[in-house]
Amino acid sequence: MKDAVGFPTLLEMFFTRRLIAQRRASPHTIASYRDTFRLLLQFAQKELAKAASGLTMEDLNAPFLGAFLDHLESARTNGARSRNLRLTAIRPFFRFAALETPQHSGLIQRVLVIPNKRQPRPLVGFLTRPEIDALLATPDRNTWLGRRDHALLLTALQTGLRLTEITSIRQKDVRLATGAHVRCEGKGRKERCTPLTKATVTVLTAWVREQGTDATRILFPSTRGGPLSADAVQHLVAKYAAAAQQTCPSLADKRVSPHVLRHTTAMELMQAGVDRTLIALWLGHESVETTQIYLDANLSIKEEVLSKTTPINTKPGRYKPDDDLLAFLKGL
Repeated sequence: MKDAVGFPTLLEMFFTRRLIAQRRASPHTIASYRDTFRLLLQFAQKELAKAASGLTMEDLNAPFLGAFLDHLESARTNGARSRNLRLTAIRPFFRFAALETPQHSGLIQRVLVIPNKRQPRPLVGFLTRPEIDALLATPDRNTWLGRRDHALLLTALQTGLRLTEITSIRQKDVRLATGAHVRCEGKGRKERCTPLTKATVTVLTAWVREQGTDATRILFPSTRGGPLSADAVQHLVAKYAAAAQQTCPSLADKRVSPHVLRHTTAMELMQAGVDRTLIALWLGHESVETTQIYLDANLSIKEEVLSKTTPINTKPGRYKPDDDLLAFLKGL
């Protein structure tokens, strides 16, 4: 029996009707879902020898999607986190399909119960204060690029903005007078304001004056005047972190990325005694529990707890081996 609504039409409806019209998903979310389905359709073309427009819902069953997820890990060397992210994009489509094509409910239910792969949770990486100072001192502020990069790094470290948030800031989003702050739109189209320190205000004021006041201008533009790409920001952060190793060798043991700068902001706030609830508000976290990762990584807090405990009263002594006969019996 031919589908009343074919897979190609259903996928178009999912993006245009569900994501864009009904949910008003952010461009970042739409791009992430789009990339997932592009990878899936390319995999289907290769494995099933079918054009994307010729696929049916029956083709996209649970075993096939499981093979696609395995392909991401084996052929594309994606980790468990990336694999789970692709699965997170696939599930909403099948929930939408359950409403539009109830005749496929059995197939859809089997897809929706595909589990996420468990993944290790390493401690978050962050920079210490000497490492922060070394990183900020690296850009050559005698050049336009150096001044831009210094202002960007300082703003990222002080505000903890996400990569997509900091690259989309325009001059109109920054208030540098009394009550200085930066306004951004984060995940879920949630707006938030983050206050700015006097040092950051001073640097940004000079940077805006150099650019020329224009409310619509990107605050940290590329050399062509447009927004910086994610790759460009990741490259400049890695470049300055590598250069800063000359004055701060401990940076050689760390992989510094834009998200590590965000973690650094959180750790600075936590070590200053700021409550977890306020840190979650500062960073735009959906849940306060997200800040638990910073407690796990904060050794100074654990050392403070240790100092308040009473040491176990133990006496030093020398090791004495068991009696030969008792050792023989113990070894049986």
